[in-house]
Amino acid sequence: MHTRRTLRRTRTGTAATRLAPLLAALLVTACSAQGPSSTAGPAAEEKRTAVPALVALPRSTPSALAPYYGQKLEWRDCGVPGFQCATMKAPLDYAKPSEGDVRLAVARKKATDPGRRLGSLLVNPGGPGGSAVGYLQQYAGIGYPAEVRARYDIVAVDPRGVARSEPVECLDGPKMDAYTQTDVTPDDGREADVLVDAYKRFADGCRADAPKLLRHVSTVEAARDMDILRAVLGDPKLTYVGASYGTFLGATYAGLFPDRTGRLVLDGAMDPSLPARRLNLEQTAGFETAFRSFAEDCVRRADCPLGGRGTTPARAGQTLKAFFDRLDTRPIPAGDTAGRKLTESLATTGVITAMYDEGAWQQLREALGSAMRRNDGAALLALSDSYYERDPSGGYSNLMSANAAVNCLDLPAAFASPREVREGLPAFEKASPVFGESLAWASLNCAYWPVKPTGEPHRIKAQGAPPILVVGTTRDPATPYPWARSLAGQLSSGRLLTYDGDGHTAYGRGSSCVDSTINAYLLRGTAPADGKRCS
Repeated sequence: MHTRRTLRRTRTGTAATRLAPLLAALLVTACSAQGPSSTAGPAAEEKRTAVPALVALPRSTPSALAPYYGQKLEWRDCGVPGFQCATMKAPLDYAKPSEGDVRLAVARKKATDPGRRLGSLLVNPGGPGGSAVGYLQQYAGIGYPAEVRARYDIVAVDPRGVARSEPVECLDGPKMDAYTQTDVTPDDGREADVLVDAYKRFADGCRADAPKLLRHVSTVEAARDMDILRAVLGDPKLTYVGASYGTFLGATYAGLFPDRTGRLVLDGAMDPSLPARRLNLEQTAGFETAFRSFAEDCVRRADCPLGGRGTTPARAGQTLKAFFDRLDTRPIPAGDTAGRKLTESLATTGVITAMYDEGAWQQLREALGSAMRRNDGAALLALSDSYYERDPSGGYSNLMSANAAVNCLDLPAAFASPREVREGLPAFEKASPVFGESLAWASLNCAYWPVKPTGEPHRIKAQGAPPILVVGTTRDPATPYPWARSLAGQLSSGRLLTYDGDGHTAYGRGSSCVDSTINAYLLRGTAPADGKRCS
């Protein structure tokens, strides 16, 4: 039971630890230029530009917001050595700021060379629903290049509804176990009804938990919160690194506040001009592109369970899909003390998880080998659990709850009914013979959301902003490369940096060309020429 997610993953430690802490997926998307069903082209680009542009907010701050912009943060020890934490207030409803606050968790790692400090660098790992504070403490505050950490206070804020910032909690652990195991490839009307009921129970749980907040967790509101934080930190302009969904958040900030925009890095870019169904369809093609790259590598290795040398990626995909189909009727043991078995939905999620990072391909080969050859689904279940941020005791982070809450508010639903999904299935299955069916049905989740969407597809121009660095990876599964091209083209000052490689996002993933280009931009303001390529 996957939902729309895109999220940044680190490259430190083992494959298992890389996959666990920061893995949100945004089932929005775009076909990779190398994908089997790319729809990019003149007609597609013309269609994208038909949507309205995001309108910038007035330069002057409304007097009703002055108390928020003038607040002082009280920094305290986080309990994690070297990090400080604070709580920031923002209005629950920017249209009615006197009617209540939302409290947001903020953390920072101060510059190691304060005499050469450039200011604050705000980071966000994506999701939506990924904890920026957790990302800061687990990776950015210790893993960003030493010179960047020397010159900047690295700062994070969990967006409203996420992690430590008044989290939306829709289902408890046992109910989340049931939800993630729900069959997302219904064979008949009865199974479709079961899936719809699961979506409705999830939505009802969210409404019961956060009836007011659920109406105010949009990306626009989170971007406005970031401007309050910028002011409170004393920075005249925002310096920011956003990955995956974090690129949508950062681009939205630039669109709303182009005059307050500083050096923005948008890595693994999303395209804000696309409606939800198009996003989901294109991401589905992105996962197919990533799988084919994995399959090409797999079949050259002796331990590949999808075939040997000479096996085509298409044939490897057929073998994997046949395995998923068998699990649909006959789940296999997974060594889980709670009695969970590896179902089709959990196995599919496990494979999708490994598409985010080519460093996990060996782990995936071994997991598939255990499941397909030895009837042991434990390793694939562990990959799936990392995707959902399920801990060994059966508890879940609020990642999936926040993910749905933001996505379903930001855009109208991709599909309104099972009938619409069935009509759309051929396009999804063409985009990905392996994942198309399950990802199409997963796109139905927002149809039963208790709050009407407040957002629509739009272009972001950010007229007047300084150069904004947009980074795209050619075989990125979750934010396919054409999205980066599109966003860079929409932004009036966009500069596209292309990484020819695998995996989700590019900064800190092993390319010295990418890293040095981004570091030069952050440290010296030197933006690369538009269209620079790295490998």
